[in-house]
Amino acid sequence: MLGFVAPRLVLLSVPKTGTTALEGALAPRAEIVLRARPEIKHLTMSQYNLRIQPLLANIPGPRFRVAAVLREPISWLGSWYRYRQRHQTLGQPNSTIGISFEGFVQDYLSDERPPYAALGRQSGFVAPAPGKRGPDMLFQYERMDELLRYFETALNCELSLRRVNVSPDADLSLSPATRARLREALAEDYALWESAGDPSLRPPPP
Repeated sequence: MLGFVAPRLVLLSVPKTGTTALEGALAPRAEIVLRARPEIKHLTMSQYNLRIQPLLANIPGPRFRVAAVLREPISWLGSWYRYRQRHQTLGQPNSTIGISFEGFVQDYLSDERPPYAALGRQSGFVAPAPGKRGPDMLFQYERMDELLRYFETALNCELSLRRVNVSPDADLSLSPATRARLREALAEDYALWESAGDPSLRPPPP
């Protein structure tokens, strides 16, 4: 999670949405940087509402607005699958080595997920705490240039992303039946991701 005091902006780090590259580009310009351990770096919207927002409320000025990046849901799962294909995961419970993407997705959709498919949802990550508000703006991972332009305006600087933390290539083909099941199961994620592609739903840069 990154916080910028002057423009009153917070960027949540949704896993598998280019967070390492964004951190590299934006952290030097942030006054608040939560990183390193995943449970610190990847604070959810609900955790932000309950833990960080009350602290930021003590900094005089307007309310901090929260941004987050969402990825096309099948691509998001594919990124997790490929990340867990790395040779370092061999022999570990969360390894997907030797498992097809079709099998991985079917296990993800099952009632009892094995460790390698025990993943949440992007919609859950950006869900607010009860009685609190969710992100003020969403961006699509596939249109990262829009986020960069937004933050360039807000921070009055030029930004560029380096390609880092790249997982190995893998076959991400799915049968039509499994793809249809997944789209139905992740209907809320798809709705949020599609809304993230509409610039008119975002407030203008500060």
